[in-house]
Amino acid sequence: MTKIKLALLGCGDVAQRDYLPEFHRLADRAEIVAAAARTPARLHKLADQYNIPHRYTDYRKMLAETDAQAVINLTPIQLHTETTLAALAAGKHVYSEKPVAPTVAEAIQIRDAARRAGRVLVCAPCVRIFPQVRYVARLIQEGVIGDIYAARAHAFMGVPPWAGYPSDPSPFFAADAGAAYDMGVYPLHALTSLLGPVLRVSGFVERALDHFVIEDGPFAGKRVPVESPDNWHMTLDFGGGRLASLFANSVAAATRAPAVEIYGLRGTIAFDPIYVDSPVHLYTSDAGWQTMEPPFPIPSAQGRTSGPDHHLGVEHLVDCIQTGNEPLLSVDQALHVVEVLEQTAAAAASGQTQTLQHSFTGSLDPVHSRNISVEQSNENPT
Repeated sequence: MTKIKLALLGCGDVAQRDYLPEFHRLADRAEIVAAAARTPARLHKLADQYNIPHRYTDYRKMLAETDAQAVINLTPIQLHTETTLAALAAGKHVYSEKPVAPTVAEAIQIRDAARRAGRVLVCAPCVRIFPQVRYVARLIQEGVIGDIYAARAHAFMGVPPWAGYPSDPSPFFAADAGAAYDMGVYPLHALTSLLGPVLRVSGFVERALDHFVIEDGPFAGKRVPVESPDNWHMTLDFGGGRLASLFANSVAAATRAPAVEIYGLRGTIAFDPIYVDSPVHLYTSDAGWQTMEPPFPIPSAQGRTSGPDHHLGVEHLVDCIQTGNEPLLSVDQALHVVEVLEQTAAAAASGQTQTLQHSFTGSLDPVHSRNISVEQSNENPT
């Protein structure tokens, strides 16, 4: 099978920490032939380390010159719309880091551009195909905790100034970013994958911090304004009497609560949607609390054993290009999640519950994207 040629757009922290160290898992099916970044020293260091032959500081030049079939877009949130649209216009398939865009209007632009171009668009976060989320999906689908009517989740971005962070954190606190758009999308993608689309939202959105000063590292002493809201509390109505609460912020130092809890009439599931090495805690009325440690009894390729396995999203892109399958990590769900955030802000400003206009279809099968059927695995989840 001919390898899929990929171009990497963005060589920042997430590329260095999560994507490039795991790319060897795709070495038999794909290769990175070009990379673009704004910082030449970082670009050449990473390209040398991972044997990427073509390097650019102008991403538009890379898109014009490379023979890559697809782009891995790891740029900051504020650049997602511009860069993804440019990649699609250049005829490339795209994997976009989260969120797909900072506004619903821009997400619609991207969705429509991908459809017109006939290109595959895979949208992070890829928690929908993380093993622990697929395992939770299996428990729910098998009725282990009974009918579900309530859920709770949180997402912390970390109280600044983020001691020890090696890069400039300013983009995370700029307009069109912040705790909900950077971290809140993880539990939102998990909840909507497991419970389906949100129908209505209400909530409160506040900005608690005005600024902070970086205390260490290469940017020590820099004053960073907090331009985006840093304290979100959302109420989500999934219909059928199913309600969930979710808060996302950068003003909480720590918690002992699980990141996500789903409550059924006969039990509870508690789990972390991001870290693949985290256990799933299951309570049932007949067995009490049980702790399920990874690896979970689901069909799965061997992946990362700790932290977030973002590389699964790039694998999914390659799978979809090679098989012609529609992405499970769809732009429709990504757009829906952006609308949840946008309408929560509108609800907070108006004091009125908001109805969502954009939905998505496709239930979450507790399997990998390669069409492995549940029947192929006979393990008892409990």
